[in-house]
Amino acid sequence: MSTLTLILGGARSGKSSYALKLAKESGKSVTFIATAQAFDDEMSARIQKHKTERPAHWQTLELPLNIASNVSQIKSDVVILDCVTLWMTNLMMQFVKDDLVDEAPFMQTAQNETEALLSIIHKSNQHWFIVSNEVGLGLVPPYQMGRIYRDGLGWANQRLAKEADTVLFMAAGLPMTIKS
Repeated sequence: MSTLTLILGGARSGKSSYALKLAKESGKSVTFIATAQAFDDEMSARIQKHKTERPAHWQTLELPLNIASNVSQIKSDVVILDCVTLWMTNLMMQFVKDDLVDEAPFMQTAQNETEALLSIIHKSNQHWFIVSNEVGLGLVPPYQMGRIYRDGLGWANQRLAKEADTVLFMAAGLPMTIKS
């Protein structure tokens, strides 16, 4: 039977580090799903830094899109998905033209992809740690793309939290249990 732990928090709150810690402490085999894409030198350096933080024997899958359709190749006991924040960005960017998001197809795709992922998780026997930023604590973005992104990610976080066995909120590197 699968287990889902959702780890939420702000930027630089310790979400990813805590997911790595929990996976390492399990003593089980781990697959890390990375959703980041290196479009510039800064992001390339960040990705490289994150790679060095993971044990070399862990499997890494770089899946900026189409996560659910690619997880059948995972044979490990534990899966870390890091992160929904970038995954939703990658999905949204498919629907951007002239700095505006075509909202309806983005939201539908975000919902379809999230539901497909949850379906795969429920059918698995793995422990999933999913990392995502909580974007509902800040100001309303002053531009259309930011508002739609916040809505899409907020919806995905709510849907994942509803299905999760455990939801943790990270602040200053400290985990707080908000659902168990």
